[in-house]
Amino acid sequence: MERESFSSPEIAQILNSSFIPIKIDREERPDIDAIYMNYVQATTGSGGWPLNVFVTPDLEPVFGGTYWPGPDNGLRRSETLGFMDILKKMRDVWTKQEGRCRGSAKEITRQLREFAEEGVHSHQLGEKNDGDGLEIELLEEAYQHFERRYQKINGGFSHAPKFPTPVNLSFLLRLEQWPSAVKDVVGQEECAHATTMAVHTLCRMARGGVRDQVGYGFSRYSVTSDWSLPHFEKMLYDQAQLLDVYLDAFLITHDSEMLGAVYDIATYLTSPPISAPGGGFYCAEDADSYPTKADTEKREGAFYVWSLKEFQNVLGDRDADICARFYGVTADGNVAKENDPHDEFISQNVLNIKSTPSALAKEFGLAEEDVVTILREGREKLRDHRERERPPPALDDKILVAWNGLAIGALARTSAALESIDPAKAKECRTAAKNAVAFVRKELYDQKSHTLWRIYRQGRGDAPGFCDDYAFLIQGLIDLYEATFNDSYLQLADTLQSLFPSPNLSQPPSGTNTPQSPNSASFSPLIPPASTQPRARTPPISSYASNPVWTLRNPAPTTSARRISTGWQACSRTKSTESMRRKRCKRLRRRWSSSRGVLRACWEVWWWDG
Repeated sequence: MERESFSSPEIAQILNSSFIPIKIDREERPDIDAIYMNYVQATTGSGGWPLNVFVTPDLEPVFGGTYWPGPDNGLRRSETLGFMDILKKMRDVWTKQEGRCRGSAKEITRQLREFAEEGVHSHQLGEKNDGDGLEIELLEEAYQHFERRYQKINGGFSHAPKFPTPVNLSFLLRLEQWPSAVKDVVGQEECAHATTMAVHTLCRMARGGVRDQVGYGFSRYSVTSDWSLPHFEKMLYDQAQLLDVYLDAFLITHDSEMLGAVYDIATYLTSPPISAPGGGFYCAEDADSYPTKADTEKREGAFYVWSLKEFQNVLGDRDADICARFYGVTADGNVAKENDPHDEFISQNVLNIKSTPSALAKEFGLAEEDVVTILREGREKLRDHRERERPPPALDDKILVAWNGLAIGALARTSAALESIDPAKAKECRTAAKNAVAFVRKELYDQKSHTLWRIYRQGRGDAPGFCDDYAFLIQGLIDLYEATFNDSYLQLADTLQSLFPSPNLSQPPSGTNTPQSPNSASFSPLIPPASTQPRARTPPISSYASNPVWTLRNPAPTTSARRISTGWQACSRTKSTESMRRKRCKRLRRRWSSSRGVLRACWEVWWWDG
């Protein structure tokens, strides 16, 4: 809509003459975004972004939706309402029936508020927790939900558009790692199938266009159900969560392809442009960019797509033929017309892995090692050419505490896992995580009140920290402590955790506010923010808020696959001696050493980056 509508003089004229346009940065104010997303979901049955809502002067919603075609959308059908139609209709209705609009807005707001508060009250005043924790039957129901929706060929659990949803994949990967009581209820075969579904989905994503096959990192989602055509925007929270889930997949399966994705994402997070020079990580890279330095009009994916002619010019005929077969590059391009409404991908190719070195060796009559060398060197040449000749996408250079917390935790875990097979890479990941914590401490942490500020861009922003800032950073600090044994990270995590109202796991902080930061106070007449959002971009806040409570308050070690080293911080919390901590650390290191051989073997067979 930015290009179709908000850059249109025709749209600007009616917006400025009949409305007061207000643009909200949903990353800076997730509380406001959640309020109006809650309304749109309740009234339309779906949600998403861009989010557009018409409100009264009292901020009560009258009408809302997501995407509406602009006046210059070439594919708009005559029966489809466009944004201009919506604006004219809302202008006329407000002019002629303002009282009715206000009354309707008050009524729907009242109903939604009652509905939301009913859920909050039932949570707080409902049945007492009997201490049994999570009902195992819920895990079975969750598995059955994903099993019914699973796409056996392409992986994933929905049709286009297709989002990675790392939290779902993480659940499926961990299901087989739970105690036997879970397997007895869910089923041994079902738990194994959960891992298969997750790993197959991760493989298809890693081979698809949703992954930057020349550079590093993953795009936000796929426009197609086979992961071949992405929306090319790269988000920090996606990289962090995908690093976590690919690492889990590797530790469970010892699959070299999973390890390749781990290296790929870790390299993206620890390199420019997403890695900030002074520590921390920027929010995102845009999808649009200029195709060449001489162009004046941006195009979707211009930085990432290739023509066959470019392959030949950069790689030479023989290597171009091999690399083109490997990546599915053709002279006519590989983007279907129905997926190219603005004719941006004519004769262009999105790189997808379509073959294997062994198959190409047979096809071209070469040794497999030679094909591997050609592919590796070809990737490097394409990446160098792209960075040298093409203007990069614009960078969203905000530093957000919540998303940095996710990245800190993922990199810390990665550093611990890679320590025995690649100490240099492990140190790189660990250093990036430590630098990010140092930046947050210096720029976004109030030493006196022990509270967080949410955002930094050329200076600290005005928004205080939200629940997700605290929850994700606390978990990241715990992960970093487990990778470094530096007590200062655990102490900071405990200090931040103490700000939550109760360590009771049955009552995690709700919504997006922290007790110290009532950011939605000015919106109190409106709907309470929803605790979840459509196609949740980040993990549920309640689970992240309660997990550190359990980790910090309970010294007993866990057998969870993800928390393989929880004993480290448990020692500190129970005031055990340095000798006791060393003994427990030795046991944990022996546990890692037992798998060192298979880790080394995976490293040796993983050919992608040599």
